[in-house]
Amino acid sequence: MKLKGKVALVTGSSQGIGQAIAIKLAEEGADVVINYRSHPEGAEETLAKVQAAGGKCYLAQCPSSQAYTVKADLGDINDLRQLVADSIEHFGKVDILVNNAGIEKNAPFWEVTEADYDAVLNVNLKGVFFATQAMVQHLRETKRPGKIINISSVHEELPFPHFAAYCASKGGVKMLTRNLAIELAPLGITINNVAPGAIETPINTKLLNDPAKLGALRQNIPLGRLGKPQDVASLVAFLASAEADYITGSTFFVDGGLLWNYQEQ
Repeated sequence: MKLKGKVALVTGSSQGIGQAIAIKLAEEGADVVINYRSHPEGAEETLAKVQAAGGKCYLAQCPSSQAYTVKADLGDINDLRQLVADSIEHFGKVDILVNNAGIEKNAPFWEVTEADYDAVLNVNLKGVFFATQAMVQHLRETKRPGKIINISSVHEELPFPHFAAYCASKGGVKMLTRNLAIELAPLGITINNVAPGAIETPINTKLLNDPAKLGALRQNIPLGRLGKPQDVASLVAFLASAEADYITGSTFFVDGGLLWNYQEQ
């Protein structure tokens, strides 16, 4: 129970990697705030699994009698600030922020619209920036250390044709993390990135159902398989714990060796 007595806010935790992180942190003893924007049924599933794991869970926008309800679109600065504020009001504190929420848009660079660019950058970079700011303000006011873990991507380093806005957002998160590691260290706040490669999540459903593309991708992964959400969640739990107190400003790739072996087909 590495996180007993801690409160963790996990953005975008109604499915996939975010859901796995919420469950893992609960297993380690943390109380967990679940956030979602458009998948209430997934958030209900996360709630049940977190409760089964032994944590107390407060679910955004859920009518459950034991749930704490908050509307939170991480692309909207007012929503994300309210999410952090309401989480603090309910628990009295937040110790761990996992910036997991993210979106991507697929289009050739010359066809990317301003609306799609704004949607991606608002959630993936602006949302991370201002959710982290709200968290840091809280920790400064209460004079406590804290942990911030960003779910980045191998595409903070690896080019991804037709996903220019997504790559730009993740590259921004990489540099933001490095900069804040220096700025926040005197406050006892650490910040790190976890950068998944190809993970079996709902966002990859189309790929998982295409044997030819899936086979080609596996050939690029030295370990020969896609990752599981739990592979990411276990590392997040470590970084959120006291065992990682001397680690900050780093990116940890969870990709089966993909980054250093990838060749565009």
